[in-house]
Amino acid sequence: MFTGIIEELGKVVAIEEQPDAVRLTISGPLVTSDIKRGDSISCSGTCLTAIEIENGSFTADVMKETLRLTSLDGVKVGDPINLERAMTMQTRFGGHHVQGHVDGVGHFISREKSENWDWVRIQVPKELMRYVVMKGSITLDGISLTVNELGEDFVGLSLIPETLKLTTLGYKSKGDKVNVEVDVMAKHIERLIEMRNN
Repeated sequence: MFTGIIEELGKVVAIEEQPDAVRLTISGPLVTSDIKRGDSISCSGTCLTAIEIENGSFTADVMKETLRLTSLDGVKVGDPINLERAMTMQTRFGGHHVQGHVDGVGHFISREKSENWDWVRIQVPKELMRYVVMKGSITLDGISLTVNELGEDFVGLSLIPETLKLTTLGYKSKGDKVNVEVDVMAKHIERLIEMRNN
């Protein structure tokens, strides 16, 4: 479980192709400072397991199914990756409950710059929009964000300078992929209502 508060902007430093997976090595001196083999790290919203930790980097295996369902498909050496360690009992809970289970892949639509912040629109798969509400939380590339505009198949968000500087959303441009995770509570409520009505 994660909070959606990005700790560090890491970078892909190596990619090893395997028959049914890809092995990524990602630099992240902060997140690797106290993790151990087997720990979970949110990598742009995708929960991955660290299998090796060395010299400020960690290595994780990404199965083909994960590649198919997330923006990690097509990642290249040098690409930035949002990093967050799993929550502990002492973690400040500044975001919302983020599982690291990507629900779908959206796309960056547009960016309008102002003096102090950017206004961005992100296309979200239509089947996920029923879980999104105005002023509710949504996770994009692992970042806990507040929905400020709600379209038929997109959300609009205000990004403060800190988010622009410390996360991948500061680097995205039109057409770029974005991992989307909707609020798990909305999915639970929908399921409970379905069960009650059956």
